[in-house]
Amino acid sequence: MVMCVLEEMRIRSLGVIDDAVVELSPGFTAVTGETGAGKTMVVTSLGLLLGGRADAALVRIGAKSAVVEGRLTLPPGSAVARRVEEAGAELDEDALLISRTVSAEGRSRAHLGGRSVPNGMLAELADELVAVHGQTDQQGLLKPARQRAALDRYAGEAVAVPLAEYRTAYRGLRAVANELAELTTRARERAQEADLLRFGLDEIAAVEPLPGEDAELAAEAERLGNAETLRAAAAGAHTSLVGNPEDPESIEATSLVAGAQRALESAGAHDPALAKLAGRLGEIGILLTDVAGELAGYADDLDADPLRLAAVEERRAALAQLTRKYGADSNAVLEWARTSAERLGELEGDDERIAELAAERERLAAELARLAAELTRARTEAAERFAEAVTAELASLAMPHARVSFAVSATEVDEESEGVVLDGRRLAYGPYGVDEVELLLAPHPGAAPRPIAKGASGGELSRVMLAVEVVFAGTDPVPTYLFDEVDAGVGGKAAVEIGRRLARLARGAQVVVVTHLPQVAAFADRQLLVEKTHDGSVTSSGVKVLEGEARVRELSRMLAGQEDSETARAHAEELLAAARGDRQGDAEG
Repeated sequence: MVMCVLEEMRIRSLGVIDDAVVELSPGFTAVTGETGAGKTMVVTSLGLLLGGRADAALVRIGAKSAVVEGRLTLPPGSAVARRVEEAGAELDEDALLISRTVSAEGRSRAHLGGRSVPNGMLAELADELVAVHGQTDQQGLLKPARQRAALDRYAGEAVAVPLAEYRTAYRGLRAVANELAELTTRARERAQEADLLRFGLDEIAAVEPLPGEDAELAAEAERLGNAETLRAAAAGAHTSLVGNPEDPESIEATSLVAGAQRALESAGAHDPALAKLAGRLGEIGILLTDVAGELAGYADDLDADPLRLAAVEERRAALAQLTRKYGADSNAVLEWARTSAERLGELEGDDERIAELAAERERLAAELARLAAELTRARTEAAERFAEAVTAELASLAMPHARVSFAVSATEVDEESEGVVLDGRRLAYGPYGVDEVELLLAPHPGAAPRPIAKGASGGELSRVMLAVEVVFAGTDPVPTYLFDEVDAGVGGKAAVEIGRRLARLARGAQVVVVTHLPQVAAFADRQLLVEKTHDGSVTSSGVKVLEGEARVRELSRMLAGQEDSETARAHAEELLAAARGDRQGDAEG
């Protein structure tokens, strides 16, 4: 079977590493070295390659930037290869080149197949390529939320499908509940707003303003208040145009214009220019006659009635009361009335909306309860299988009498609290259902199962985590597993069993382990030694592939702290022979 394999990494100016190449193999690779030599930088480097958080503190002192480059082989047509091609990256003969640069200022850049990509793209690929486990991951396993996520991952589609439906219903219920809460908690404010709007609309309706009415009334009031002055002006102008019938000697404009027209008409036969002017004077005469007629009508129609003036002023005062409250003029008042009527309609519809939301909330709560019950059933069934599988793995890790189980429970709440009803019980719920999942460990017969956060030592927790990952490898495998000090707190026979189990895991995946235990390193297909130079840095020659005598010497150092101890050498050779025989036996089996 062709699988994704991390072939090598080049690390430059990262922590204690100056410039080094880490060559990896498809099977089990053990990374060893003195404490502080930089073994953990291997894990850190891979984390950067896979979209991990960049930290300027990782850059080697004096360097401008740290660079990590990796080369992975990808099977043609694999899901990862397709995703890489979709991102516009190019493969180099089925190999994918990844690089990550972190500057001393903390800025980072990522490249995938020669193409610049966001760091999130690397993190997306990481989910499909590598499972990284270290001391922080062990601590994460102590959190109930991580234990629930592990159980859900193991359950697969049986939980994933109803969980997706549940989360959709959950978001819908939260949205409905929030809107309903806002409507009900602000009921008094909305009632006060509605009362104010009704008062204003009633006040406007009582006056019944018309568009532009205030401007028209202002003009009328101006005319009525100055009626005598206007009448005198109109009469004087009229007399000037047509004369005063009581004064035979008065001069009127119409007669003068008519005389001028006649004088020009008599001479117009001799000069067309004068004939043209005579025509224009005729037009003026007609216009003066029309104006005189309109002035006579204006004077007759002008109303000086004080009662009408009082009525106009009273109407203007009523409109002024509205414009002081609701707008600058009658048009603005009418616009306020229109928008306020719409808003009042919304507020008066709240009761109906509240009833609709309450019914929708009950429907969604019932749907949520149904899906929550389905999730509980799926998790409970998967928990039994998962616990049995992990327990069986622990037997292979020198914990033959330990038993792992899951407690799947829920918390009841009172009627005043928000919850969903299942089997007559009102239960607290969240975005992942009503279940509270806790991993329990009984390390030996007769011991009561206790949460692993309280009942597991460091070594036991390491083995539980390894057992969990081995179980995952059979149901939801990834191509590469990287363990950083997963054997912390372990020694003796348990260490041998961990090495044996890691070797078995490596038969179907690439396994890289940073370890300080010779019992684990002896089972590796390849052992890498990380060592510093005299100036405290790791150079290109500081990451070595150990073979033959060199590997025996390193295992001797790990066993006794003395590379040349004959007893340690004998023990190292014995470990290598036993591990080699064990692997051959597994392969033949």
